[in-house]
Amino acid sequence: MADRTQCPMARNGGEKVIDDEKWMRRAIELARQGRGHVEPNPMVGCVIVREDHVVGEGYHRQFGGPHAEVDAIQHAGSSARGAVLYVNLEPCCHTGKTPPCTDAILRAGIRRVVVAMKDPNPQVAGKGIELLRNAGLVVRVGVLEKEAALLNAAYLKLITTGLPYVHAKWAMSLDGKIATTTGRSRWISSEQSRAHAHQLRGLVDAIVVGINTVFSDDPLLTPRPPGPRTPVRIVLDTRGRIPLESQLVRTAREAPVVVTVGPDAPSERVARLQEAGVEVLRLTQTDRCVRVLELLNELGRRQMTHVLVEGGSEVLGSFFRTGEVDEVHVYVAPKVLGGTSALTPVGGPGFPDLYKTPLYQFDAPVQTGPDVYLHGLNVRMLERVGIAIGKTPSTKQSVA
Repeated sequence: MADRTQCPMARNGGEKVIDDEKWMRRAIELARQGRGHVEPNPMVGCVIVREDHVVGEGYHRQFGGPHAEVDAIQHAGSSARGAVLYVNLEPCCHTGKTPPCTDAILRAGIRRVVVAMKDPNPQVAGKGIELLRNAGLVVRVGVLEKEAALLNAAYLKLITTGLPYVHAKWAMSLDGKIATTTGRSRWISSEQSRAHAHQLRGLVDAIVVGINTVFSDDPLLTPRPPGPRTPVRIVLDTRGRIPLESQLVRTAREAPVVVTVGPDAPSERVARLQEAGVEVLRLTQTDRCVRVLELLNELGRRQMTHVLVEGGSEVLGSFFRTGEVDEVHVYVAPKVLGGTSALTPVGGPGFPDLYKTPLYQFDAPVQTGPDVYLHGLNVRMLERVGIAIGKTPSTKQSVA
């Protein structure tokens, strides 16, 4: 049924009914192209439609660059006058690195704006929508809101909680082991799975491992080939024991390395790491979970949006116990390793009660070579950013 409630012209009859969801879906599709390039800004796409035909499209292409609305208006030119603008996030009304998008919309002569969701950023938070309505534009809000919130879940978490969005990744055997009983883990997953994981590395702001992973694997923790982002490589190392000859320390001047140490880490070790180009972050807490939260707060303060935790078992356990693992990426190899003492992905004391365990909503499995890739989202995270499971979808049709 057509939604005529927000369009005064509907009373005259004869207006062409257009599919708001169709064009909003296109705006979301455009927005997704900014992933890895725009953070800590949100991914935003914009479509300008006149008589049910696209006259301009755009998206936020890189941090500090023109916003999606401005990009689309520039492509539309004079055809934007009297047209309908679709955007997946409320237009900004403040001056940041770029001028307000609301000014550009008003100058272009747009007559109607369709917004998927309000921007919770305190500098916007409904003020952009109010400004456009006060200027006489017809504004509809809430079209494909769930899909828009899911797209920018990481931005929403950062802006509302101050914490980055946490991904956890591991490869395991069919029987849930991440290493043999002798500690060997190369390679459980296939070449195709490892290539897939490297793509994920190139989209995040930081990669976190524990000191035992450094001792056993001597990882480089860089995306290969490089992605749009160069992640900071973070090692959790309470005593500052990371070897100076490790790949991470030797390449610290080429790509950032942060080693987190506890309050009692020897000063001479800290000094040697700093001389090698490593940033040493001294955390004050002694409890592992509290220390993880201290780290996440610091990374959020640095405006890191996506953080990837790669292990090992104890590190993953500490992150899961905080309740802040928002997304999981699991590669399951068709191998059985066995062994009671063989490590499982999530170590530590675990969860004593089933009702306290994190719950994840999974996509359909994807084949990566001989392996199966599983991708899941934390249900608590979805609810926290407003993506309630089973939420009633938006009304599809509206009047132009």
